[in-house]
Amino acid sequence: MYTVKGKADKNSLLTEHMPLVKRLAHQMKAKLPPSVEVDDLVQAGMMGLLDAINRYEENHGAQFETYAVLRIRGAMLDELRSSDWMPRSTRANMRKVEQAMAALQQQLGRPPSESEVAKSLKLSLADYQELLGDSGGHQLVYYEDFHDDDGNDSFLDRYAVDDDDPLKSLLDTDFRQTVIDAIDALPPREKMLMGLYYEEELNLKEIGAVMGVSESRVSQLHTQAVARLRTYLRERSWT
Repeated sequence: MYTVKGKADKNSLLTEHMPLVKRLAHQMKAKLPPSVEVDDLVQAGMMGLLDAINRYEENHGAQFETYAVLRIRGAMLDELRSSDWMPRSTRANMRKVEQAMAALQQQLGRPPSESEVAKSLKLSLADYQELLGDSGGHQLVYYEDFHDDDGNDSFLDRYAVDDDDPLKSLLDTDFRQTVIDAIDALPPREKMLMGLYYEEELNLKEIGAVMGVSESRVSQLHTQAVARLRTYLRERSWT
């Protein structure tokens, strides 16, 4: 049973952090296809915020906003996953891109260029870039990554031991350092893009202005960078 004060405190947290939900929803929407409605993300994020409020305790060891961000983003990703917003064909195309990158990386001893990946896929550079553009919203981690092709536990499943908060569990392990190493291994242009997007929190249009390219080109490069990160992580960890 909640006390009157407890209810007031929870209502206060809900009201105070509603703008946070909207901000996170718009940030996520910028990486997704037009078919995804920002209002659906906001609604899912509010459910995540409520869940965070109900679960959070002051002795949890983290500031409430830090904890809430994980819950809000997790709820939004669950909503995207349940609505299967990315077609299977798109996922299959990106798996082919990742496989080509892995083979070329091993062969060349360095990150392959766009032209080299396109040639490996038997695509023109323009067609390869169009494929990247159509795959906007490609994620670093999918639910399927928690199991290997035989249905057994994968690297992610073994390390995400906290069922209530697998993302936090992952970040508390060597996985966090592996992601940092993967970003450091990106080609300079893509590394700069990821820094502008995730650290400086610029949107795609603003990044385009900084880099001197179009917003659509930024989206292509972002998708390619995510594919490189997944390739790196799979080679280092997901085995």
